[in-house]
Amino acid sequence: MARALELGSDSAVLRSHPHLSFGSGAYVYEIARAGDKSVYSVSDGSNKISEPIVYTFGQGNAGQTYVIFHDGSYYESRVSFYREIGGLDLTLGSRDMAPASLNEALGRKMSHNDARDCFGCHATGAVGGSQLQLYKLVPGIRCEACHGSGERHVAAMRSGSVEAKQIFNPGILSGDLLSQEFCGSCHRSVDEVFAMPQRGEINNLRFQPYRIFKSKCYQDDRRISCIACHDPHAELISNPAFYDSKCLSCHLSSRKPKRESSAKTIPETAERKPGGCTVEVRNCVTCHMPKIELPGAHFKFSDHWIRIVRPNEPVPY
Repeated sequence: MARALELGSDSAVLRSHPHLSFGSGAYVYEIARAGDKSVYSVSDGSNKISEPIVYTFGQGNAGQTYVIFHDGSYYESRVSFYREIGGLDLTLGSRDMAPASLNEALGRKMSHNDARDCFGCHATGAVGGSQLQLYKLVPGIRCEACHGSGERHVAAMRSGSVEAKQIFNPGILSGDLLSQEFCGSCHRSVDEVFAMPQRGEINNLRFQPYRIFKSKCYQDDRRISCIACHDPHAELISNPAFYDSKCLSCHLSSRKPKRESSAKTIPETAERKPGGCTVEVRNCVTCHMPKIELPGAHFKFSDHWIRIVRPNEPVPY
């Protein structure tokens, strides 16, 4: 999360790919490195718009999208970099658009609300109240983005106010409040997805809080939350075997669902498997949270709709 946003001049992706190009219909896109800047251009063969990339969204493990400033407004680039292909393709959400002008081909013009929401989730200090304040922006998600003012916390500690730490701990929130209201405020909660046309259809694969909300085990046992499996202070672990212990901490508990975090667990044995499981207890998530390719994303997302996945079964949305 600390690399959710970078300045265009600092982007490792852009530094390591000094020249990128892509064609879509009548338009040709180019990103070229010039000194410590990367310049984003779109041409229709007769005219051309070129602007330096101001911000990059996404650390580039899957992809990276760009923000430019043109004619007094911020634009989300119509093309993005994708790690799997090592190059550019249309940004998700742009595939159904048919630009009627060079300006439209440049990208999506961001309204005040769009910019506030995007920068609010990708940077720290960029939003104050309901106002965008990019002069205070700190790239990426830092401590204060989740925990509140560090200044007040430091002042309280220096004054000896140990009981009033003046800092927020999201870990005290219950499952729904944590996963849907807190993490879901950026990763898309069930309420946000339900407000989308057709619930975002296959695109909602990316929205983990919504997907986990639809899981039967989440409905039955609210010990499950984002931080039950993920440590927001550490690098994301991609090894499926790591998550076995997370699954088994609940599935080797008593069969009756527990709603208290203090529920006692029954130790794993070679003979005992989770109820109903007919295979060896290993890499649970590869069966129950399969990686699914999102069309156009050049990336497979771990589906957080935890379920029994049957062969040739359509992906539920």
